[in-house]
Amino acid sequence: MLEAHKEIIRGREVVPDDWSVLRLAEGDAAESVVVPAGKVIVPLTVWLAQKDTLAQRAELGVWIAADERFEALKGESDRFAVIAVDFPKFSDGRGYSIAFNVRKRLGYTGELRAIGDVLRDQLFSMSRVGFNAYATRKDRSIHDALKGLTVFSETYQASVDQPLPLFRRKERDVPPEHTDVGAGI
Repeated sequence: MLEAHKEIIRGREVVPDDWSVLRLAEGDAAESVVVPAGKVIVPLTVWLAQKDTLAQRAELGVWIAADERFEALKGESDRFAVIAVDFPKFSDGRGYSIAFNVRKRLGYTGELRAIGDVLRDQLFSMSRVGFNAYATRKDRSIHDALKGLTVFSETYQASVDQPLPLFRRKERDVPPEHTDVGAGI
């Protein structure tokens, strides 16, 4: 079953989406499902089962389920125009770890898209771990969701988007009486 969005957020703007996401229906086998022509993001299981055939396609994406291992794409991630990570539920945070590792461990630099139950409240945190495209839930306003990328002006922790924590980025004026931390104990 093909799932399509009319628009997605890419970078920090709403743009038309010309990709479809292939989802297996109950009873479909990864080995035998027919992948239609065009820009299609296939499940990781389909990629692994049909790699020899699908490797010939120029425009292909792959999506990783929350319970799958990103390492299956080691050495192959650069062949994909899009790697998507599925969020089966808003409260399922496994996709954040997958995205971080796809960026840091696999070194993927292309479009990393969040799909599934993606809401405005998640976008800022998703961008911090490396997502740069978002297919938000169809029952919500994508233009409203876009505002979720700018809810905070500063971050404290290091991550994919900012490798240095705040205390390493900011000069601080420290009074002389506070420079010897262990004094007086």
